[in-house]
Amino acid sequence: MVATYEALCEEGYSDLTAQSIADRTDRSKSALFYHYDSREALVADFIEYLIEGFDARVERTREQPPLERLAAFVDWFLADPDDDELAFHTAFLELRAQAPYNDVYREKLRESDDILRTVVEDILRDGIDAGVFRAHDPESVSALLLASFDGARIRQFTLGRDEYLETVRAETVDRVLADVLAADVEFPDEASFEFPRDDRLVDDDGTTDTADSDGTTNAADDDETTDAESDTENTASNAEGDPTE
Repeated sequence: MVATYEALCEEGYSDLTAQSIADRTDRSKSALFYHYDSREALVADFIEYLIEGFDARVERTREQPPLERLAAFVDWFLADPDDDELAFHTAFLELRAQAPYNDVYREKLRESDDILRTVVEDILRDGIDAGVFRAHDPESVSALLLASFDGARIRQFTLGRDEYLETVRAETVDRVLADVLAADVEFPDEASFEFPRDDRLVDDDGTTDTADSDGTTNAADDDETTDAESDTENTASNAEGDPTE
């Protein structure tokens, strides 16, 4: 999963291959195909991996006040990305463009969208209960916020115009959240805490983690393939001409 992330950052989705992923591990491509029968299956599993990580990160914010949780979410979503984040989100935008033609990707991206909307809806409902938000329809507001944030991100990634992030945040606060906040509540200029990052992809020292998705460290040498891996070598080789493999 970490190797897939690195390959997406460096190669983009269009040039992503099983070999480019295997090259970033100590596994052979045949070993990779022992677990995944196509690039599509691997990328679908990677999206699921990101979803699981996002769930865990959200859980770490549950005890924070709802207003601060919303501010942290907005700041995270509209933060100016560093080079690696920009490369990854640009590659992921390529992947999203495949969803209208790929039922597997569409299903995974729908799952991701459902989770994002639920997170915002839960924050808004908690805020209503806490008295910091007025009574409103959390589902509609959540959909509006995410659509605005997505639009800002896409324009920033594709046009290189960072001002979209700043403008959308400011207008979200002044025009959308102004109608949601209780009369005596102001939206923070900056959240009191940062939305947690996915520590499975990048260690604290900035180096990438080389653990498998099950938490174990890659230990197999390319030359020490099993019979099952050898059996899949021909399958992988025969699929080389297929861009989905």
